[in-house]
Amino acid sequence: MELNPVSVTDLNKYIKNIIAGDENLEAVLVKGEISNFKHHYTGHMYFTLKDENSLIKCIMFKTYTASLNFVPKDGMKVILFGSVSVFERDGVYQIYCKSMQEDGMGSLYKAYEELKKKLELDGLFDEAHKKKIPFMPKIIGVLTSNTGAVIRDIINVSTRRNPNVYIRLYPIPVQGTGAAKKIADGIKFMNENKLADVLILARGGGSLEDLWPFNEEIVARSIYESNLPIISAVGHETDFTIADFVSDLRAPTPSAAAELAVTDISELEYSLSLYKRRLKNALKRKTEIMKLRYEKCMNSRVYRNPYQKINDLSIVLDGYIKSMENNITKKVKDNRITATKLITKLDTLSPLKTLIRGYSITEYNGKIITSSKDLKKDMKVNLKFHDGNSEAIIL
Repeated sequence: MELNPVSVTDLNKYIKNIIAGDENLEAVLVKGEISNFKHHYTGHMYFTLKDENSLIKCIMFKTYTASLNFVPKDGMKVILFGSVSVFERDGVYQIYCKSMQEDGMGSLYKAYEELKKKLELDGLFDEAHKKKIPFMPKIIGVLTSNTGAVIRDIINVSTRRNPNVYIRLYPIPVQGTGAAKKIADGIKFMNENKLADVLILARGGGSLEDLWPFNEEIVARSIYESNLPIISAVGHETDFTIADFVSDLRAPTPSAAAELAVTDISELEYSLSLYKRRLKNALKRKTEIMKLRYEKCMNSRVYRNPYQKINDLSIVLDGYIKSMENNITKKVKDNRITATKLITKLDTLSPLKTLIRGYSITEYNGKIITSSKDLKKDMKVNLKFHDGNSEAIIL
């Protein structure tokens, strides 16, 4: 029997018709775990449904996604309803999902949430522990696969921003068994030998299983214990790993990590030239202002006739001295008049005035006798006159 060749398109159409004719595949209810989930910007959802042994591709168009009451994620266990058909262009069969509901949490996603909660309680995510990324690092340490687009993107972006920066690659497996241990060893090795100023931990996008080494505790602890600041750039922008939460800074992509780690020299040069121009203009304005102030000072009366102020103050001082002298003279005159009056009054009251009029003062043993009762016979007393003293005996 001679076989005639058919085109690939015809073969795919034939297979599609066979599957479409199977009533059992027109309405299927399947349960499994979501993996490789992508929510396209058009609104369609693309993912893989898997169990322990097999997987099948699925698509859910925007028309049906609006009815979902939850947000699908990698690791979720779901029950979906739809039909199986062939996508002719790629020659693959897949489930066209019409509705979906949660059926618990996948084992990997559950382990992820449990470890995340544990490490958060241990303080590994605290902002206080985050180290500052150096402004102008000389050496960028990169831990990623030595093949693929990731390292090329980092090198291209870094050298474009700063041709003088040095990229030091430490090759690591980014998925698979034993990858987490080698990632942790790489971080430790870079720290012990001080091989970089900042580290970038990077890999491309992938499913939860592909990114799992970056969700293991050994990697989280090594990042936390690192003395070198670490930028995490694992997966796509929508992918979050434990490493992202522990790292000092998270970048949405490896290229973005290079931009965060390496200062753009052209922008820095532009900023410096701008600051230089601003400083030059500021100094020019300052010089002009100081020149105007100098000219104003030099044209002022003080600088044109510096002794004028001294002369003016001398006149004021002479006025104060004249006033002071007048006050002193007046005060002395007033005090002299007052003293004369007091002396005259004191002289009037003086006992000597009384003695001149013929009176005398009788004293005995230095005490004045004021009564005849104080005198006794044969008492020797002293009589004080205005022109002298005399003694007398009482008879």
